[in-house]
Amino acid sequence: MSVTDELLRSAEDRISDHAHAELDAIPRRRVAVVTCMDPRIDPAALLGLSPGDVHVLRNAGGVVTDDTIRSLAISQRKLGTEEVVLIHHTDCELQELDDDTFRDQIRRETGIKPSWSAEAFHDLDADVRQSIARVEASPFLSQTALVRGFVLDVRSGRLREIS
Repeated sequence: MSVTDELLRSAEDRISDHAHAELDAIPRRRVAVVTCMDPRIDPAALLGLSPGDVHVLRNAGGVVTDDTIRSLAISQRKLGTEEVVLIHHTDCELQELDDDTFRDQIRRETGIKPSWSAEAFHDLDADVRQSIARVEASPFLSQTALVRGFVLDVRSGRLREIS
């Protein structure tokens, strides 16, 4: 049995517990959280969230990309979010990656060089600042005044605000 089959079985077993049908797509707390896809990060547990509280956008590194801006624009303009919380973390795999080397490796294996960048970084604080700047500078977002960025220490579980 594949892991996907196990997940589907688990989802089927939990249908009787499904209590989210009454939730609205508009998040109660009017916040969008952008964070990394790293499985060590559980935004709900970290921030004390319940289903329906916020929108959570995840990608490799938690960096603000064009697609993140697309999702934030929908979150703000159609679903009413007013604040953006950015969470990067220590011990991130993107800190060990070199964009050019990674893209060349993919090109060698597939014959096609990706049009996108992995958005690798070495300085966590600088990358959080860059993500904040991308949100603040976007003409597509209606709410850019309430943007805050943080670094999560995966060892201690503490968030440190970056200004």
